[in-house]
Amino acid sequence: MKSFFTKIVSFFLAATIFFSTASFAVDMHFCCNKLVDMTYFGKAESCSDIAQKEDNNSRQCTSIQEKDCCSNKTIVKTADESIKKAQTHNEFENIVFLNTFFYTYLNLFEGLETNVIPFEQYRPPLLYRDILVLHETFLI
Repeated sequence: MKSFFTKIVSFFLAATIFFSTASFAVDMHFCCNKLVDMTYFGKAESCSDIAQKEDNNSRQCTSIQEKDCCSNKTIVKTADESIKKAQTHNEFENIVFLNTFFYTYLNLFEGLETNVIPFEQYRPPLLYRDILVLHETFLI
């Protein structure tokens, strides 16, 4: 559950950074203060083009050709360039730490090639009774 929650939070943080740094433009065409067309990647069609395509005689404005009747509005969101790549500087202390860490780690397992048995010198205890016979457990 924790890994699933971490993946969701990571996705939303990545999407937030992507949309905050991306630039886009929205072009809108209004006719009689009503939104007629809206595009994200091009220029919005004017209402005279739409009226010609639809062959519609019922128009809400007195005349489409008036300049006051139709208007275009463009909203541009520029990219944010303030996010920069992180620069890593290896200082002398970091390099010394890494060198000592790797040296001690590599020499940590030195000398383990010989098989050390700590109980090699001890004798097993003497059994006074045969436990298998006592409990009558035999392998067949």
